Amino acid sequence: MGSRIRDRVTTANHRLVVPEPLETAEIPLGSGVATVVRRYGHPDGNRLLVSHGNGLATDAYYPFWSLFLEDYEVVVYDCRNHGHNPLGPREDHNPRVFAEDLDRAILPGVQEAFGHRPTVGCFHSLSALVSLLLPSHGAEFNGLVLFDPPIYRPGISQKVFDEGMEMTAHMARIRARDFDSVEEFVDLFGQSPLFAGVDRAKLRLVAETTLRPRSDGPGYLLRCPPAYEAQAQEFISAYAVLVDIRVMQCPVKVIGGDPTLSFAFLPSQHVEELFLADYDFVPDSSHYLQLQFPEVCHDLTVRFLQGIGIA
Repeated sequence: MGSRIRDRVTTANHRLVVPEPLETAEIPLGSGVATVVRRYGHPDGNRLLVSHGNGLATDAYYPFWSLFLEDYEVVVYDCRNHGHNPLGPREDHNPRVFAEDLDRAILPGVQEAFGHRPTVGCFHSLSALVSLLLPSHGAEFNGLVLFDPPIYRPGISQKVFDEGMEMTAHMARIRARDFDSVEEFVDLFGQSPLFAGVDRAKLRLVAETTLRPRSDGPGYLLRCPPAYEAQAQEFISAYAVLVDIRVMQCPVKVIGGDPTLSFAFLPSQHVEELFLADYDFVPDSSHYLQLQFPEVCHDLTVRFLQGIGIA
């Protein structure tokens, strides 16, 4: 990996800017909305399809996915009501609809726009769960790399899992939606232990990709409203119990946050289901491990890709 890319995404004292993609394609979804997929990287490389966690945007993960650009084609997309996408009906904002979008629209749309080639899904949190809900059980993919997926087998601690999801949904619901400035957002998120070790340049990128300027005056609004984010979170516990990694039709790699830390995302503290997959965790990381330790996450991903012959 060339030092040029590594230097660009790890230096804290400058503003990170996501470059213009090689190509874009608008893919219609249901309910009259669409998503824009963006193509980057090696034009002849094997494909990584990358998406994001609840309430965020895939451009915020640029410090992670940019590390693949010299060797892979990287196609990024935002789930409906996130990132580059317009705001659609709230009733469609749940993991089942996101899975239908991926299965019926995004995967075939990417293939039509950019051609067929070996494809590995590289997903975080909400989008990781979505990939595990596909009717084909991942048969469309050559592999899946899932960062801190919110899955947990039903059992004695299911109540604990549900309570954690309810608490997270409540926190999303009461989250501030508007900000006077990008710096206000950066200051607020910089105080969270979930973003410990994430430098200010990366936090600014998170802010710039998850906020949009207000249309009715100065300031900024979250692109994905707190009510939408909370609704998706409430659905997670219901859909998480449907996941069975044993039926997946492609190799699955799970990379979690540090299960020994009290502020790690709840599912990574209960790894019985995760051990059915190829499981690793990143020490001293939280739910946002791709922002805290992008190079470690890159290296674990590449090791998996090489192991399944996608290199």
